[in-house]
Amino acid sequence: MQSADRPIMSVTPLPIRKRLSPEESREAALDAARDLLVEFGPQAVTLKAVATRIGRTHANLLHHFGSAAGLQKALIERMAGFISTTIKDTVLRQRANEQNPREVVDLAFDAFDTGGAGALASWMILSGNEDALDPILQAIHDLVEELAEEHSKDERPIEDETLQLVIMALGDALFGAPLARVLGLPRDRARELAYEALIAGGAGPRA
Repeated sequence: MQSADRPIMSVTPLPIRKRLSPEESREAALDAARDLLVEFGPQAVTLKAVATRIGRTHANLLHHFGSAAGLQKALIERMAGFISTTIKDTVLRQRANEQNPREVVDLAFDAFDTGGAGALASWMILSGNEDALDPILQAIHDLVEELAEEHSKDERPIEDETLQLVIMALGDALFGAPLARVLGLPRDRARELAYEALIAGGAGPRA
């Protein structure tokens, strides 16, 4: 079913160079898949739609990804890498007193919500791909392992902080808007609660 808050899907081909290396072609496809995800939702991330968007054939994308599920998994993997790298850089800046913990919260929530990672992973799981969250979970695990090496023992365990933040961000992406509306709460109330929890765990002073 087409969501009421998303536009009717109409894939417009974008101008693209005729000759691309295999790696450039693959990256162009993933860029287009990411745009379609944000514009129309996870159901729009198909080989046909991406091929149309970048001016390539269905067979060309089959060569790179094997199937729509393969394309979606590759997109999830790239998004997971971006999420973990961005959050890591922000946490390190925060530890150097250059950043407020609120940015860590916003990055996590934005990645799963406006970035589309939460919706895509959920769509893949409902479509029978039970391993859809694996790239995100592995990236988060690796991130926690690296950050934990310099985490103060006096602070709340970083594993607990990460678990709570990711669950809140993912849940908010999936049904935060309607739930907040029903409860009469501001749309960003879940972010505020996540921020307060991070502060309570010793992440830093309040803004």
